[in-house]
Amino acid sequence: MKMNMRSSVLLLALSLGAFAGFGQCKDGWPEDKATAEEKVALYDDAKTQKNYRAAVPHLRWMLTHAPKWNTKLYIDATDIYNNLASAEKDPAKKQVLIDSLMLLYDLRVTNCGDEVNVLNRKATYAAVYNAQNKAKTAEVLALYDKVYEISGNNVSDNNLLTYMQVIQLNVALLKNLNEDQVLQRYDKLSGVIDAKIKKAQAENKQADVDRLKKTKSSVDDILPKCGVTIDCDFVRKNLAPKFKQNPADLATAKKIFTFMTSGGCIEDPLWLEAAEAIHKESPDYGLAINMAKIYAKSGNMAKAEALAAEAAELAPTPENKETANILIGDLLAQKGSKAAAREAYRKALASNPNSKEGYEKIGDLYLNSFKDCQKSVSQAEDRLVFLAAYEMYARSGNQQKMAAARNQFPSVTELFELNWKEGETKSISCWVGETVTLKTRGKE
Repeated sequence: MKMNMRSSVLLLALSLGAFAGFGQCKDGWPEDKATAEEKVALYDDAKTQKNYRAAVPHLRWMLTHAPKWNTKLYIDATDIYNNLASAEKDPAKKQVLIDSLMLLYDLRVTNCGDEVNVLNRKATYAAVYNAQNKAKTAEVLALYDKVYEISGNNVSDNNLLTYMQVIQLNVALLKNLNEDQVLQRYDKLSGVIDAKIKKAQAENKQADVDRLKKTKSSVDDILPKCGVTIDCDFVRKNLAPKFKQNPADLATAKKIFTFMTSGGCIEDPLWLEAAEAIHKESPDYGLAINMAKIYAKSGNMAKAEALAAEAAELAPTPENKETANILIGDLLAQKGSKAAAREAYRKALASNPNSKEGYEKIGDLYLNSFKDCQKSVSQAEDRLVFLAAYEMYARSGNQQKMAAARNQFPSVTELFELNWKEGETKSISCWVGETVTLKTRGKE
């Protein structure tokens, strides 16, 4: 049967008006149950055979005579119309099918309820089919606005980045949003993503956390393309006063953090203040490790060490834990606490046995301990630290540093003066405390 597309949309619209009110769709058979069962079987069979056009008349009968039969009716109907719309090449006919698809979602809400779930689905397909159609772009944005209004933090993940893309299209195609209107929507979207990240963290779903953070990054990348000039000066002028007045304003802190990060001014004290506020509310490994580095660069070593230690506790992966412990070791080494630094590097190695950076770091400690351990009695004994450094570099696989350490080994003459022989083992008496096998310069 040839489908009359315009009459199809009209019938759907009439059905929508005829059956107002919310209800549940389950076992809602009409009086003529036998015909209804036959219609379901016919459209089901056509759908199974992917003969979607043949399914339409039977669907229309069910939508008119049994609109509250079962939610399955609308799931099947939207699937059928989606397939028809995606396959249609003629633009006019395609739009008629798309309009029918959109009406089907409204019919489902009217007759079966479940508005949040259904409108989230509708928004996804509206963006796919209508967002770039200038005649429909504003309509899609209005739908997304409603979805965010009714869904709270339960917006579908499919409608996170897409919302920002729809905002961008409205600015680009229609120029119908000013800066404040864009930022209001951006704030709402960012709040939903932040809530989803927090929930995923609480449930230890790291893959979801990583995916959502990637989405947030993509959203932030789009914002400057929406007619909003965002740079560090913008933040200092427009957001800093508000945050200074109320440091507990987490929403503003997050905006400052995001914009200053993308603007490349993370060493600004304002960035640190915002990061501290966010981290206090929701402790995060990435924040802790980056703040530790910035505090260290500014000379606040105590704060840097505390945050690095916190990062080690928060680390979600062995690699992250290794990175945090390496940083702790570096901070301790900078202030001369070499034994404590070595312990941190050993923790890094224990955290991630596949990495060898900890060995190289310990090798650096040993190589730079000549003066610490020097007794100035025997060159051979004083040079034992270079043997210890060499062993660490060998474990790390750093050939260049191995060669540098080997060049500082004792000479044959220096061993002879103590009546020592290559191959013997000796203990280093200073903080290094390692036992090494004697070797001489120029030999492995």
